[in-house]
Amino acid sequence: MTLPTFELLKPKSLEEVLGMLTAQPEALPVAGGTNLIVDMRAGKVSPKTVIDLSGLTELQDIVVTDAHVTIGAAVSIAHLLHCSAVERVAPVLTSACRTFANTLIRRRATVGGNLVNAAPCADTAPALLVLDAEVELASTAGIRWMALSDFLVGAFKTQRRPDELLTSVRFPLPPASSRGSFQKMGLRKISCMAKVDVAVHLDFDVSGACRDARIAHGAASAVALRVPAAEAVLVGQPLTLERINRAAQLTEASAQPRAGSEYKRQVVYGLTRRILTKIAALGEDGEAT
Repeated sequence: MTLPTFELLKPKSLEEVLGMLTAQPEALPVAGGTNLIVDMRAGKVSPKTVIDLSGLTELQDIVVTDAHVTIGAAVSIAHLLHCSAVERVAPVLTSACRTFANTLIRRRATVGGNLVNAAPCADTAPALLVLDAEVELASTAGIRWMALSDFLVGAFKTQRRPDELLTSVRFPLPPASSRGSFQKMGLRKISCMAKVDVAVHLDFDVSGACRDARIAHGAASAVALRVPAAEAVLVGQPLTLERINRAAQLTEASAQPRAGSEYKRQVVYGLTRRILTKIAALGEDGEAT
């Protein structure tokens, strides 16, 4: 299908974008366009105005400090994938980017677009959830930060207001003692949408006991989500087989797939157990990716 008729605005600054969204809250921002343009061609959305963000360099930076990692909303998945600083401190996110669609789409798709689209199968969401990420939402009224777990409301639904733009994603710098891993099950290895995503991020004390645990899954419920019950099973103790199995069972129980996709619960269990077993098998300085 051809694209519907629309007005394309090309702002030169973030301030200009926010002014446009205030004046035309029905306008839709676009960066890579891998979701929006496809939906427009399919007739799912027909915006009268589209705001092109591709020229805004202030949304394309990755900044790693001693406290946080901040990723601009218009950073492409490919840019994030090849950022050595991110791979060093948050390999779970790099692993998620590595499985994202295909090379061409990774060059176009952006982190902000993947989150704002809020598809249940968004690969970056589970990885960012276990990194305890928050999003920055900007408007002419100011800036607000919101935990990613609160921002993602449901399938293709977020807390973004029409006059707001998601400008960046930020998460605390993970401690050197932490380990993370992401695994995905799809129908094929190239350019597949996730059938199930699972991300895990754990931190350990000097005795080898788990002092912080974060587990999230995607594409197995209406929205990517954390699993506090499973996390609680692991905290304060070493990763024994019994605790691994129990955490995997609780993660499976948290999944709420659509009718006809009940098999996803078993996949959630299997991926969670596989990741935890792999992390448990690593040495003190090991890293799971």
